[in-house]
Amino acid sequence: MVIRAASSAASLPVVGASLVTVAFLVLGSAPAIAQPQATSPEIKAFTVRTPDGVMISAQEWGNPSGSEILLIHGLSQSHLSWLRQVKSDLAKSFRMITYDIRGHGGSDKPLDPAYYKDQKRWADEVQAVIEGAKLKKPVLVGWSYGGRIIVEYLMHYSDGSIAGINFVAAVTKSAPEFLGPATPAVRKMVSENLAENIENTLSFLKFSTAKALPAEEFEMMVAYNMVVPAKVRLHMLARPTLYGGTLKKINVPVLVTHGTEDRVILIAMGRYTASVVPNGQASFYESVGHMPFWEEPARFNRELAEFVMMSNKR
Repeated sequence: MVIRAASSAASLPVVGASLVTVAFLVLGSAPAIAQPQATSPEIKAFTVRTPDGVMISAQEWGNPSGSEILLIHGLSQSHLSWLRQVKSDLAKSFRMITYDIRGHGGSDKPLDPAYYKDQKRWADEVQAVIEGAKLKKPVLVGWSYGGRIIVEYLMHYSDGSIAGINFVAAVTKSAPEFLGPATPAVRKMVSENLAENIENTLSFLKFSTAKALPAEEFEMMVAYNMVVPAKVRLHMLARPTLYGGTLKKINVPVLVTHGTEDRVILIAMGRYTASVVPNGQASFYESVGHMPFWEEPARFNRELAEFVMMSNKR
């Protein structure tokens, strides 16, 4: 196991967000939010339908001839979480696919718990995106809850059709000792009381980075978090994590990325994952929280590029 560590970038200004601001965002009346500048502005939007009938909104970015990367976001997020990857120099060399997982972003949002409980449905969703995008041998990148989704994909489809896995602040096991101080807020994000829901979503997002984000970035994240229905969050948090020995059976290269100051999923989870998977290496980011790809994108993108190139040489 290889472990890397480096200091994070300079501090960002401290910014708050009021309930009034969030309400405007949710209702669609907020001012335009500044986006990161794109190195390659090309994006191809497409949809796929899962075997259980859920329409998934997906996007293709970057070099159509490049090595493939499939980016899977976390609970209550969206494909916009990956803007600092898809709108970076990675787009010159790699073909990147993002998508909104079921219940999120522009994808269908069924409220029946059956659509979220069964691991096979999540595995089928990943496979539907792989087939819809005609991916041949992608590296899977799973952030937070996206790590669970990758493990469930492996349980039902194995790793024979992928080149590697990057677990980013990822959940790979249910254990109280791996959960950070954001946990109470996360559990209250399922509230049907809008004020309570907003308050705890704000709290969760503030816990998600080691340093406060600029206002326009924070507001964008609040906006796409609030698109996710409370019942969807509830159903996703209610299901068990039963993965058995799946991690130990992974045959492709694995990179574990985790911030030392993660207050959502503690770095102990990253250390656990790195210790269990074969062919694994770990990159731990000093003074970085739950979003290393956003908090320290230059390093994250460089390491991801190196990992993808290495994985495709096997």
